[in-house]
Amino acid sequence: MHSITYRITGLVFSAIVLTVCILIYLANVQMTGLFQEYLMGQHMMGRAGMSHLAIMGQQEEAFLASVHHSLLWVGLAILLVGLAVSYLLARSITVPLRNLSQAAEQIEQGNFDQQVSVATKDEIGHLGTVFNRMAETLATNNNMRRQLFANIAHELRTPLAIIQGNLEGMVDGVIEPSKEQLSSLHEEAVRLNRLIKDLRDLSLAEVRQLHLEKAPTDINQLVTRTMLMLKPMSDAKEISIETSLAEGLPEIEVDADRISQVFYNIIINAVRYSPEQGVIKVTTVLTSEEGKQYLKISFTDDGLGISAEDLPYIFEHFYRGDKSRDRKSGGSGIGLAIVKQLVEIHGGRVFVTSKLGEGSTFTVLLPVVFSA
Repeated sequence: MHSITYRITGLVFSAIVLTVCILIYLANVQMTGLFQEYLMGQHMMGRAGMSHLAIMGQQEEAFLASVHHSLLWVGLAILLVGLAVSYLLARSITVPLRNLSQAAEQIEQGNFDQQVSVATKDEIGHLGTVFNRMAETLATNNNMRRQLFANIAHELRTPLAIIQGNLEGMVDGVIEPSKEQLSSLHEEAVRLNRLIKDLRDLSLAEVRQLHLEKAPTDINQLVTRTMLMLKPMSDAKEISIETSLAEGLPEIEVDADRISQVFYNIIINAVRYSPEQGVIKVTTVLTSEEGKQYLKISFTDDGLGISAEDLPYIFEHFYRGDKSRDRKSGGSGIGLAIVKQLVEIHGGRVFVTSKLGEGSTFTVLLPVVFSA
């Protein structure tokens, strides 16, 4: 673990040693040459023709030797200081990296609540900040994954328990097979199959691997077709669906079945949460945002509405706005999550505005021109 520290220390110290040696050598050569020129000048008048060795006496030689020794001691001191500075510099780099490495090892073992201290604003400090954000995201995703698995297990267990209990009762003769019982079992099997299909579609959509068969599509026709599919359910609650569909809207490149699924999930959600004899309004219009054209499809109901506390989580997996509703009336809890993913893989956006007790408005924006 300390090899990098030693390597950095060695490299920096080697550079300092080389620099100091060169400086001492040049200083010695320069000092000797200047001192000899000085002596030559002093003795030029009376001792012309004398050699450098003859000019330099014992005192002069002792002075030069003293200067050389002083330079060596200064160089040695610089080297010692350089060694200490090199080591401290190396540690300032390697200690944060070692902390990052240890935290990464903890994350590898599944301990996602890891944070490293960030004491500087340089590249290493930036790396630490990014690491902390990554650790927070991993911890959040891990918690969401656990919650998702728990929710999936709960949603699958309930219909399976109903089917298993009824079948065991029929086998033991406790429950007499009847048309009503078989119809109930079939309904639970259909719900179970739909949940599995929705989970598959949601997982593929989240990783952008859901296959889309895009073709020019008339959105108004798609809205009308989806409304007809849900007419028996809306009629059962005497809910009227009013439309205001703009004329002359351009056809857009979408997967009609997937966008129909978006409309279906939103409208069925509105029907479930609307009172009897309620009203659902569907509008389409061509709009523009930031220089781009979109088809805006809005779905407004006069149902229960969504509280401000629940609103940010409306498109999350297995969210149910009214916790008091049962599974049959409240759906599986992933319908709106699928809506969000399907709209986004078409390059659009979906959002909701709501007021508790007054109803909600879901708005879908689909781009008129979008290249995947």
